[in-house]
Amino acid sequence: MKTYHFQPLRWGVTAMLFLLIFNTLKASSHREAPLIANDPLADNTDLYAFRSPDNPNTITIIANYIPAELPYGGPNYNTFGENIRYEIHIDNDASKFGDEITYRFTFTRVNEDPTTFFNIRLGKQNLRASYKLERSTDGGQNWQTIVANGIVPPPNIGPRSIQSGVGLGAADYESLITGAITTASTGEKVFCGPADDPFFVDLGGVFDLGNLPRQDGPSRDGIGKFNVHSICIQIPITTLLKAGVDATPVNILDGNFVIGVWASASRPAMRTLNANGTLNDSGNWVQVSRLGMPLANEVIIPTAFKDYWNSLPAYEDVYDKFLDQFFWNPELALYMDDRFFGGAVPAFAPLRIQTNSLGAFDFGYKKDGLYSLKGNAALDGTALDDDIFGTLLLPAAGSARSVDIWPVFNTGVPNLPPYQLATGKNGNPLAVGKPFINNFLPSVADMLRLNMAVPVTPRNDPKFSSEGLIQAAVLGLTDPAYNTTTDLQFIPNMDGFPNGRRLEDDATLIELQAVSGVVLAAIGLWYDDFDGANPVSQDLIDVLTYRTGVNGNDKPFKSTFPYVAAPWSGLDQ
Repeated sequence: MKTYHFQPLRWGVTAMLFLLIFNTLKASSHREAPLIANDPLADNTDLYAFRSPDNPNTITIIANYIPAELPYGGPNYNTFGENIRYEIHIDNDASKFGDEITYRFTFTRVNEDPTTFFNIRLGKQNLRASYKLERSTDGGQNWQTIVANGIVPPPNIGPRSIQSGVGLGAADYESLITGAITTASTGEKVFCGPADDPFFVDLGGVFDLGNLPRQDGPSRDGIGKFNVHSICIQIPITTLLKAGVDATPVNILDGNFVIGVWASASRPAMRTLNANGTLNDSGNWVQVSRLGMPLANEVIIPTAFKDYWNSLPAYEDVYDKFLDQFFWNPELALYMDDRFFGGAVPAFAPLRIQTNSLGAFDFGYKKDGLYSLKGNAALDGTALDDDIFGTLLLPAAGSARSVDIWPVFNTGVPNLPPYQLATGKNGNPLAVGKPFINNFLPSVADMLRLNMAVPVTPRNDPKFSSEGLIQAAVLGLTDPAYNTTTDLQFIPNMDGFPNGRRLEDDATLIELQAVSGVVLAAIGLWYDDFDGANPVSQDLIDVLTYRTGVNGNDKPFKSTFPYVAAPWSGLDQ
């Protein structure tokens, strides 16, 4: 195990006061912490990492910023901010501290025509943005500029601004997107610009005390027809491999092909507002936003710790172990257990955690889960064996979800019992079963983890599903093509969330099902109504058929890079 020594930077008083008076946006699920909610230009909204469906020798990473952009939000439309470091971090070697590869984007904005209040007029933009992209492959010690002057398309204001002779005179908006795609000097393909927000969720329902799906009316995509600004980069897999690893994987679960990805935004510590309307930034760079796993800060970390969470590097757990408690016992579990507050959230009625799995194991809030097996010979050779991973996955009594929710968010899942499908286990969840996934990178960090060796599920495959690994597990347990053997097989959607995250993946649904114990069920820790014969019990069916009310994006995604849909026009709403 690694030992880390890192002292997180802290906000300067001036910076905090500035953020408290910064312009605010409409409510969005992405405004996950009090301070960053008031600094939208630096606000990470979502992060995606997936093997490129049309170019499987590459990995596409998409980091989105600026939540809930109104397409008609003039005259000062959104774009990337100056004096902000937007960074994508990649860990490919758990034996070393921190990130091995970092991509840093910094943006410049130019007012091309100060005589008009229009954003675009007669071929000129206010403000026209461009960017410099730097890359470090030695943990941030040295940086190489790989794109010197990248183009950022303007907002999609409308056809007069984009296509007419009094505007930019472009053929159409798609031509601006295509023209902004560039290839870095080191081979990466890059796009930075406005896009339709690819996330989908009923914000009004979920924040109304868990009314998801709505019990009193139709559900609604709370960020439908809103835009974000996307940083998209397509990277050859060979670039992302740790040193000394052969480019051909041993098999589709080769642990040497696992990477961890997180994104961040940083600002100078001090901002001075001048009497003449200008401002000055100075001081050391301070991280103000970060994102790895979706909804981690938003729905797992309590409000009192959200700003602190954003200030930390992804590897915060090493010196702030108290944060683990929120993953060991997520608050949402209280609303999926009738012994606590299950009855108070009727929308979650289909979601019920195992409180007596196999007649022995209680995974309810602050219960022991599998900790009662600590020291038992039955754990020998499994991932829960102290001789293999120490106390990483069975740390203490009262940490029920340390065996499923915590590793999904903070270490990834190893290809060892009990983390194999129940197929072939003959009723013993600790036995060897059907190999299912290996995205284990024990850096103990909030990152999206992706095993780059797992093949792509074609988007036109009839078995492709936005339910990601949940649907892959269902196929592995129920489909005769997979459940009659314990051999390693590629099962469609093994490349889906939380093994990376595809644009189509319904992260909200998957995480709610996970909190309700579906991962435990997949490995043989069945729901309480299991009758000893058929594990497909009513409780399991209820969880698998639960839906949030919003099940897909408001626009189809592109089949080629940058994959995100074009931003909504100001005339579309």
